[in-house]
Amino acid sequence: MQIRAARSEDWPALWQIVEPIVRAGETYTYPTDLTGDRARELWLAGPPVETWVAEDDGVVLATVRTSPNKPGHGDHVGTAAFMVAPAARGRGVAAALAEHVVVRMRAQGYRGIQFNAVVETNTSAVRLWERLGWRIVGTVPEAFRSPSRGLVGLHVMYRSLV
Repeated sequence: MQIRAARSEDWPALWQIVEPIVRAGETYTYPTDLTGDRARELWLAGPPVETWVAEDDGVVLATVRTSPNKPGHGDHVGTAAFMVAPAARGRGVAAALAEHVVVRMRAQGYRGIQFNAVVETNTSAVRLWERLGWRIVGTVPEAFRSPSRGLVGLHVMYRSLV
């Protein structure tokens, strides 16, 4: 598996990963009717956003989008959003991307990485992030409308890089 910067020509493969996750509406706050064009603008935005892919034999398995969490006085803390193709889940792809992000963001001078909205019912993601050093610093009750479970909480998770 190789991790590299995403390129514009990766978008069709990335959309194959992003679209079903967005349409399901269970793990991200994106609107379920998000268009491919708008998603591309968000996911492949220019600096300070960075987008990475994990690929194996030329097949894109997963992607991560990183950026400062907030502008101005909050730009020393980063954020990241990960999406993994269903066929690649359970293979350590997200963990490898997360470690890449930690190294990259630390080298860029970020002091921490904050996930603003980890759906509490996404237990596999919560367990992974906790195993990799993130901790839940708070939960906003009923802040997410899950199509299958109704109102559920959103965790804010944080990992220090210093």
